[in-house]
Amino acid sequence: MGKAAKRRGGGVAAPSVRGNPFEVKVNRQKFHILGRKTRHDIGRPGVTRSKAHKKRTQTLLKEYKEKEKSNVFKDKRFGEYDTKISPEEKMMKRFALEQQKNYEKKNIYNLNKGEYLTHYGHSLADIEKLNDIIDSDSDTEERGALSVELTAAHFGGGGLLCKKTLTEHQNEDKKPKSRKELIEELIAKSKQEKRERQTQRENTLELTERLNSDWKDIQALLFQKTSKSETQNQVEKFKPDEYDMIVRELGFEMKAQPSGRMKTEEELAKEEQKRLLQLEADRLHRMCGEYELEVKKKPKHLSADDLADGFLLDKDDRQLLSYNDGKLNIEDDKDEGECVEREKDNSDEEESKEETDTTDSHSDFEADEEHTEEASPNEEQEKRSKRNKNELRTNKQDSNKEAVKLELPYFFAVPESYEQLKALLLERTIEEQLLVIERIQKSNHPSLAMENKAKLEKLFKFLLEYAGELARREPPELKTVDKLVMPLYDLCQMFPKASSNHVKLVLQDAIHDMEEILAVKSHATFPGLDMLIYLKIIAVLFPTSDFWHPVVTPSLIYMSQLLTKCSVTTVQDVVKGLLVCCLFLDYISLSQRFIPELVSFLLGVLHMAIPNKGVQGCTLVYPFVPLGKLSDLLVLCDKGDAETWQKQNIPFHIITRSKDNRTDMNHLRLSCLDLCLDLVKRCAVLYGSLPSFNEIMQPIHILLSAHLPVTGYPTYLQELCDSVLKQLKNQRQRCSLVCEKKKPVPLKLFTPKIVRVLEFGRKQESNKREQERKRLVHKHRRELKGAVREIRRDNQFLARMQLAEIMERDSERKRKVKQLFRSLAQQEGDWKAMKRKKF
Repeated sequence: MGKAAKRRGGGVAAPSVRGNPFEVKVNRQKFHILGRKTRHDIGRPGVTRSKAHKKRTQTLLKEYKEKEKSNVFKDKRFGEYDTKISPEEKMMKRFALEQQKNYEKKNIYNLNKGEYLTHYGHSLADIEKLNDIIDSDSDTEERGALSVELTAAHFGGGGLLCKKTLTEHQNEDKKPKSRKELIEELIAKSKQEKRERQTQRENTLELTERLNSDWKDIQALLFQKTSKSETQNQVEKFKPDEYDMIVRELGFEMKAQPSGRMKTEEELAKEEQKRLLQLEADRLHRMCGEYELEVKKKPKHLSADDLADGFLLDKDDRQLLSYNDGKLNIEDDKDEGECVEREKDNSDEEESKEETDTTDSHSDFEADEEHTEEASPNEEQEKRSKRNKNELRTNKQDSNKEAVKLELPYFFAVPESYEQLKALLLERTIEEQLLVIERIQKSNHPSLAMENKAKLEKLFKFLLEYAGELARREPPELKTVDKLVMPLYDLCQMFPKASSNHVKLVLQDAIHDMEEILAVKSHATFPGLDMLIYLKIIAVLFPTSDFWHPVVTPSLIYMSQLLTKCSVTTVQDVVKGLLVCCLFLDYISLSQRFIPELVSFLLGVLHMAIPNKGVQGCTLVYPFVPLGKLSDLLVLCDKGDAETWQKQNIPFHIITRSKDNRTDMNHLRLSCLDLCLDLVKRCAVLYGSLPSFNEIMQPIHILLSAHLPVTGYPTYLQELCDSVLKQLKNQRQRCSLVCEKKKPVPLKLFTPKIVRVLEFGRKQESNKREQERKRLVHKHRRELKGAVREIRRDNQFLARMQLAEIMERDSERKRKVKQLFRSLAQQEGDWKAMKRKKF
């Protein structure tokens, strides 16, 4: 045992199985074919485990290694796995299929053999042989076939012809002719054929002339004038059909011309940037006074021999003459007037230049003349007029420069801070602000430079902050905020991740502020108008129908906290809460989620309008209280104000300002009730399909039907309340089908139960059907156990293979790590040795 252990590395030797060689059963197979089940395995009694292991390595291990690989060979030959067909039949069937495929490929475009195609009466098969008639070389330009003798004499050298003629004459006279005689005979024959063709052509010309003369005589009889009735009947008879008319119209229609390819987003951005840069450069030139003069076309030199073939008139310059009371009116065109004005301006400029030149060159001479001669009055007037013109020109240029300065630039850089954006948009109209933002986006498109993406992401943050500032102003500039939603949406679609992060920061700050207030106090207050505007913008920028969204879901949670944790102490708080309810319904209009905070808040608002608080079956939750001053915020103080109330939308400035007038406060209470009833109606439509609709809307139905003082309200509110009650009643009648929680109890059966007395200890007698069933059940259990056992062993085999792979990878990794440590240690030793040598 010691020697064997040393040979095996110190382990315990496994008992080797040796069987009797005469008991080995071998089924030989000549060829190994994949996928075919055969009985050529070697069977040894008592060695089933090794056989099973070998089978698993050949099948299961192979499938495990080929898992998640696409290069798997599949044998798709006909009848390969069909054991019912013999090999000879398989080969015959395969050969037939192969011949059929080849035949189909060759004859796929062949026409039927029984049909013959023609062209102008001639068979296409004959035309393809290229047997065309060769034109003759004669001057008569008649077509015909050359004779065999002529072609043989001129092109074949006459050898063939000589042989033929020799054989003919030998048969006749048995005297051969010379070559000269044969050529003379050919010439005579060709002249005779030419004369025959000439006579035939003359005969055809005479016949055609005779037919023409006969036709002139008959034509007079055919084309006689007919009556109008007959002509109308003929027109009606030969009137074309609508189909023919449409076909003719389609023939004259213009065909679609191929258009140019659509430009990509990057190409469009580059073109837009180039255009804005050119416009900005032109604006800067105009601001500096550098006007581009129109380039006039110089007349080309024309010689005396020029005929002016390419002369074209751009427009009709002819003037129309008209007379007024016998006097001639000459109307000058606008273009001529403009040309005259331009000529005058040019002449004035030339005169001013000449004056400056003369004053510079002859200044001394003029100074002497001032002492000797006095200027004439006409010259003084001319100088004054010229000075006035120059002053007017300079004033005009200054005004143009100021107008250009006030003009918006065409190219903007992205602001790096919120103050810079505010400076760009300050003291501008809504249209100008939108134009500035649009030009900033076009001038700094992300496809033009890499850093433009980060800049535009900051622009979204600045615009969001600017919208909040506009909402906080007094009064709030909501029209500007409404216009800013479009550029915010464009930037959000361009940079969804960055925009969602900026909006999430705003929500986090708002939630953090509320938590700080709740930590100090037991209740919080509703946020300002800016935060409510942010919640409205979120519903526009992001999808609200998703099951979960990184921005919409936190905003829903924040709104639910507003309705449950913010106290309602004034009518302005009621307005803010109803605004949050409207936002809730906008958010859940597609997803149809059930929001219990929404229903409870509407119930509390309706409870505030009830003067008598003894309501049964209605439970209120925070922030509403059943009794006290805060529970009577929507109770009307004067019923006379209800007559003067008119339906109108609640303005947003009420959220920031309170109304001191009593009548206005009563009108605001009625507007709140109107909005609340409208929201209740929308909730009834939205939640009508819920199984628990009756339990949800029952408290609101009790308040509206029994306790709300509807008689003191305007007629519009009374009608609205009736419609809400009808809606609730209709939805209550529509109850969805629900399965019963318990099954119905069956009726008792009074039939006697017969129990067979069994004799334990031996098998009971039964019929053949029962025995077969028991045998099948026993076989099924045995097969099931065997299948479970095999599956368990397959899993164990795969686990061993996976463990072997993992151990092999780990050993390789450890080997490489050791090698790295060894190399590092060697490098460290070399470095220390080199360091010692230096010192």
